[in-house]
Amino acid sequence: MNSIVKRIWIPVICCVFFSYAEVKLPKLLSDGMILQRNEPIKIWGTSAVGEEITIQFLEQTFKTISSNKGQWDITLPPMSHGGPYEMSIKGENEIVLKNILIGDVWLASGQSNMAFTMSKVSELYAQEITNSSNLFIRQFKVPKTIQFNRPKADFFSGQWESASPNSVPGFSAVAYFFAKQIYENYGVPVGIINSSVGGTPAQAWTSSESIKQIPEYFFRTEQLKLDGFIEGIERANQKANKIWNKNANDNDEGIINKWYNKNLDDSDWDTMNCPGQWQKKGASAQGVLWLRKDIKLTSQNLSDAKLKLGRFVDADAVYINGKLLGKTAHKFLHRKYNVPQSLLHEGTNTIAVRLVTYRGKPAMLEGAEYSFRLKDTLIPLEGLWKAKKGFSTKALPKPHNFSWEPTVLYNGMIAPLKNYKLKGAIWYQGEGNVRKAVQYDSLFPIMINDWRKQFNQELPFLFVQLANYLKPVDQPESSAWARLREAQLKTLKLPKTGMAVIIDVGEAYDIHPRNKKDVGYRLALEADRIVYNKNTRPSPVLKSLKIKGDTAILYFNKKASKLLKKGDDPLKYFSISAADKQFKWANAKIVGKYRVKVWNSKIPNPKAVRYAWADNPEGVNFYTTDNRPISPFRTDEWEK
Repeated sequence: MNSIVKRIWIPVICCVFFSYAEVKLPKLLSDGMILQRNEPIKIWGTSAVGEEITIQFLEQTFKTISSNKGQWDITLPPMSHGGPYEMSIKGENEIVLKNILIGDVWLASGQSNMAFTMSKVSELYAQEITNSSNLFIRQFKVPKTIQFNRPKADFFSGQWESASPNSVPGFSAVAYFFAKQIYENYGVPVGIINSSVGGTPAQAWTSSESIKQIPEYFFRTEQLKLDGFIEGIERANQKANKIWNKNANDNDEGIINKWYNKNLDDSDWDTMNCPGQWQKKGASAQGVLWLRKDIKLTSQNLSDAKLKLGRFVDADAVYINGKLLGKTAHKFLHRKYNVPQSLLHEGTNTIAVRLVTYRGKPAMLEGAEYSFRLKDTLIPLEGLWKAKKGFSTKALPKPHNFSWEPTVLYNGMIAPLKNYKLKGAIWYQGEGNVRKAVQYDSLFPIMINDWRKQFNQELPFLFVQLANYLKPVDQPESSAWARLREAQLKTLKLPKTGMAVIIDVGEAYDIHPRNKKDVGYRLALEADRIVYNKNTRPSPVLKSLKIKGDTAILYFNKKASKLLKKGDDPLKYFSISAADKQFKWANAKIVGKYRVKVWNSKIPNPKAVRYAWADNPEGVNFYTTDNRPISPFRTDEWEK
């Protein structure tokens, strides 16, 4: 980076000087911003060296002189909520910021489940989006920025947007429902700074100063500083992708012979179940697989057509009657297409899919809708599809994901926020660290304490425990997802932390559960208790275990919400073990308000109990009386 600056400095020295002489503000300080109430407010920027800077705000005037590096900041006194207001920042030039509110500002961060926008659940929350107009709920979307070595001072883009039917589809769904609940509860403006990136681990969001506590990540940050190291990885990624995709495109029999055409004879094709996996032996799973299915339509129902094709592994192009309808880039997106009436006709219509699989096996994934919908008709698309391999090859080497590297997202997406006072942070992440769940015991608290140090405040930190995910199991077993949830539970030992338990909203076949409203609402409950000092009881946490004969008795904290069994079924997902460490399902019964008895008649000398210790404890019924599921836990430490 420094070498590039040196190369361009001499020819543009005048332009740089005059541009730098202007008073400039970071992207975050812009029209429509929400400033944190009841806290000192820092306004900062750049200008010419030694320039006098004047701020006028709410009939008050504040002045300073910029430093010998052309940097300046002014701290305004704490103010109560209100607005909209205007602010003037003046040096040689003047900037007038409009439509400013003072309220509560929350940083929303994490990986894809926090980045997950309202647009992706627009059908589920259509009415919410329609009624979303609210000038007092706003989002600033931090652009994805991977920054090596040195923290950035500002973002390359970004603006504040008020909630409306046009803007809310781009809001983080979890953060929107959280902000909406906070606004309804307290009537103050709520600003969300959405700094989140899908598929990212906690180490990427931690500063280099703190990541040194974990040697493997410190070593990696030193590697990334070596000349040519990053460029070499990028070249290898690009070369592998280019070669693989060129082979697939050049040698795909389906493209060469136009297998997307309606009148193709596919009578000798194999079949594949929807949903299901391509099972044929003898050909490499990776490459290109073509799928075809015919549907019959009448002339009366060709309008308002919508095609839903669930989720595929990995990328696909969809054709209707030989014409390209649309493309989807990866398996995590639900395929939803509006079908123009011009592509349809009375009689037999053909849907063709060119499915490109980079790794794994070609599949039409479970847990999603496959249908062709018309105004008054629904045609299910589950069942047999015609299938034929267009091109077989080896798996594409997994590309290096730079957003997984330690510190890079902190540098690019958190560091520029450090001067901005916050009410707190909400965090939805952990999926990216499941493979090293034990390490999360230390990594997650390190990251939280790091942010508190960088923001120079004991930032209230509210986080989401991982949802239930993957195929439910019939018998107790080890679980990396349960172990990561345990690491999250342990983090509650830090002051001013709260956890939203959501093991009842997940989806077995989708890592991105659609129910984001309950997630936002449960985070807001934690904010009520920890931040707004509302008289809200915490969720019960196991305090102790006592063995009495063949029965284990679990004791929960008495200052928490009371325990509740939902429905008529016995309590589920309790398992018990003797000293042999072989867990078996157990009977369980709530006794009084804060105790649970657990037993199995075949285990006369129990030693340990686990609850919901599984990737997907689907259908849990152990709750609080205020309708929150109890966090998974275990009483043993037999496995790291």
